[in-house]
Amino acid sequence: MTQNTAKKFKVLFVCLGNICRSPAAEGVLQKRISERGWTDRVLVDSAGTSNFHTGKPADSRMMQAAESRGYTLLSRARSLIPQDLRDFDLIVAMDSDNFREIHRMAHDQASHVRMLSEFLDESWPRNVPDPYHGGPEGFEYVLDMLEAAAPKILDALIAP
Repeated sequence: MTQNTAKKFKVLFVCLGNICRSPAAEGVLQKRISERGWTDRVLVDSAGTSNFHTGKPADSRMMQAAESRGYTLLSRARSLIPQDLRDFDLIVAMDSDNFREIHRMAHDQASHVRMLSEFLDESWPRNVPDPYHGGPEGFEYVLDMLEAAAPKILDALIAP
């Protein structure tokens, strides 16, 4: 997945409501991009396959968990739109339900759609669990997964 350095490589994270997992993934990857000095090379965004929370900030529990680790979640929830399938170079689904929904929207023409678990070793689950209906430990676990995957995502994007 190498890129021409003249244009930004665009990564989109997708979950259901775009208030927990995908904005956290956006925040984690954005910080890693900044640490590597790649802000001019990689753009990151997030979206949801539903419109339940359009315009709302990230869930306050996720924002708190993320802030405790040094991440800032600034995005507002938005729905995945067909244009995203054309505009983004890599779309990362948080779970198999959203992966299928993205493929349905793309009419199975979405070779650039991957599961987050593809950037993790086998010790992690295939699906990033949705922490929305659980306690604080669920938000922490999601952040653990995202932190493990972020460097591998960036390594896959930009070849040395």
